[in-house]
Amino acid sequence: MVAVPHRSKHVFQLGAQEPRFKGPKGSIAHMDAGELPLLKGLSLRRLRLAPQGVREPHWHANAHELGYCLGGEALVTIAGNHSSRESFTIGRGEMFFVPSGAMHSIENIADGETDFVLAFSHEQPEDFGIAASFAAMTDAVLGNTYGLATSAFRGLDRKALRNEVYDLSSLVVAEGQALHANALRYPVEATPPQIDFPAGTAHLAKVELWPALRDISMFSVRISDQGMREPHWHPETAEMGYVAQGQGRMTILDPDGSTDTYLLGPGDAYFIQRAYPHHIENIGEETFHALIFFDRPSPGDIGYKSLASCFPRDVLAGAFGMNEADLPRFPFTALDPLLVPRVNPIDPIA
Repeated sequence: MVAVPHRSKHVFQLGAQEPRFKGPKGSIAHMDAGELPLLKGLSLRRLRLAPQGVREPHWHANAHELGYCLGGEALVTIAGNHSSRESFTIGRGEMFFVPSGAMHSIENIADGETDFVLAFSHEQPEDFGIAASFAAMTDAVLGNTYGLATSAFRGLDRKALRNEVYDLSSLVVAEGQALHANALRYPVEATPPQIDFPAGTAHLAKVELWPALRDISMFSVRISDQGMREPHWHPETAEMGYVAQGQGRMTILDPDGSTDTYLLGPGDAYFIQRAYPHHIENIGEETFHALIFFDRPSPGDIGYKSLASCFPRDVLAGAFGMNEADLPRFPFTALDPLLVPRVNPIDPIA
C-alpha cells in the first residue's frame, strides 16, 4: 500500500483557489511564493475572461510570461522595445511569450469563456498596469509627453481601484495581420509530438523549437492509462506543473531521505526543486495531461532507465548491498524514453 497524504508542501490547488481578482468580466487566481513558499524561479496564474473581457495592458518588472490557452480564443497585443508592436490571436492549445517589461493585453474574442494558464519566470512577479502608470504622473507631465494641455487629462481618475479585468464596450475584431504567424506565438499542440510512445506523448515548447523563449519553457505531457513518467530529475532546472486532465500520483525524494507522495487532479499545481528525483504515473482511466514548466529555455533530465546502463554491474550491486548475481537484469538503454509502459499493477493507495 502506498500512503498518500491529504496535503503536500509541493502541491497547491489552483483550480479551487479563490481568485485574487474577480470581476464581472473575468478572474485571476495566483500561485506564487505567498501561496506555495517552496516556489523559486517560477509561479503560476489562471486567467479566465468572459466574452468582451480584457486583461488590462500591463507588464511584469521581474519576469517573463509564458501563456497556454486551455480554451476559447483571445487577441494578445504586446508593446515592446523601440516602439515595436505585436498583435496576434491565440486559440486552444496555442501559446504566447511576453518578455519581461513588455506591456501586453489579452482580449477575449470568443463567444464563450477564454481560459489561460500563465507561467512566470519568478516566484513573485511584479506587475504594473497602464492605469496606475498614467495616474502616477501629473497632468502637466502627461500633457508635455503628448503635446496636449493639462486640461486633457483632468478626467483621469487617480483614485480608482485597480481593475485588472474589465469590459470592452464593443466586440473585439482581430485585424487581418493578427491571424498570421508570429515569433511570440507557438501552436504547441499542432506540432507533431517530439516524444511519442504508446505510454504517452510530449509536445515541447523549448528554445530549440521556439527561439523567442528566454529563461522558461514548457512540455505538454500526456500519459496514457497504461503509462508512467519514469523516475528522473532535472540537473539544472526546477519543475512546475499544472494538471489539465486526469488523475495522477507523484513521489518526490528529499535530501534527508524522506519521500512525499501525493495525488493530483485537474486544477492542481505542483513544484519540484532543482535536481530532486520524482516520478508521475497515471492512476485513472483517462489520459493524464499536465503542462510542465521549467525555469530554463531548454531543460535536461536524467532518467532512471538509462542510469542503470551508465555503471558496471559490480558498482551497482555494491551500492545496493547485493550480490551481483542477484542484481536485476537491467536492459541496456542508450536513449532514455522518458515515458514508459506500466507492466505491473498500480500500487494500491492507502
